[in-house]
Amino acid sequence: MIRKNPYKEEKCKHYRVAEPAPLLEWLLANLKESKSKVKATLQNRGIKVNSKCVTQFDYQLKAGDKVSVSKSKKNDQFHSRYVKIVYEDRFLVVVEKNVGILSMAAGHTSPNVKKVLDDYFHKTRQKCTAHVVHRLDRDTSGLMIYAKDMQTEQLLERDWHNIVYDRRYVAVVSGEMEDDEGTIANWLKDNKSYVTYSSPVDNGGRYAVTHFRVLDRTVSHSLVECRLETGRKNQIRVHSADMGHPVCGDIKYGNGDDPLHRLCLHAYVLCFYHPVTHQRMEFETPVPTNFRHLFK
Repeated sequence: MIRKNPYKEEKCKHYRVAEPAPLLEWLLANLKESKSKVKATLQNRGIKVNSKCVTQFDYQLKAGDKVSVSKSKKNDQFHSRYVKIVYEDRFLVVVEKNVGILSMAAGHTSPNVKKVLDDYFHKTRQKCTAHVVHRLDRDTSGLMIYAKDMQTEQLLERDWHNIVYDRRYVAVVSGEMEDDEGTIANWLKDNKSYVTYSSPVDNGGRYAVTHFRVLDRTVSHSLVECRLETGRKNQIRVHSADMGHPVCGDIKYGNGDDPLHRLCLHAYVLCFYHPVTHQRMEFETPVPTNFRHLFK
């Protein structure tokens, strides 16, 4: 018995490749679209090669390959100064959030990623809402996952530690780091003012482990990659302050050093096993340009 797919097939235009070429180069030569439109279609999973979705711009096409280009307008309907969609399928969406936006509503009308996504889902007639799985502080930028349904959210939440196998942040910290790499581990607990403080012995808080590696340094600042073994509230910010090198622009745990007028913390690597398909999903965004400029 053949079962109909409950998800409607996207309308596509099909092409046959005559000569080998990198995918983006071929698309620009063969589609009557602007470069920005072609890139948006590619980024938003609107291109298939031999029926497999491809987002890699330098994917090498071979003669005889079949390229399918989605004619859906969905790719044009997402515009936000705060949020960029990096990946989307029927179960979840991976976004890169900017500074200055909350992960979800917090009882007031400040912009939040969940509302931005819900508006987009409504506009594109997707019968789903964004379910928050993990959070980034308002002033931290970077990669996040949102589930599109309760079942996917529960799968992610129940087994988060095993599903997410690599989470890395990049931070500009104050001063010149002494060690090239290392690990800091202690217990973190909030006080009554919601300030997280650390203790070398169990204080009834939660055990937190951060691995760090220095990517670049000057006498004034260090560019540090932080890999989370645990994901506690304010973990990197507190651990950086514990080392005597607080994150720049950190009003709560910093020392007043604020060269870029923002919290210099960006979630730039996020790798996980897809909770439904179990495929490895690996995402990386560039280190923010203004972070790099401090080390030129």
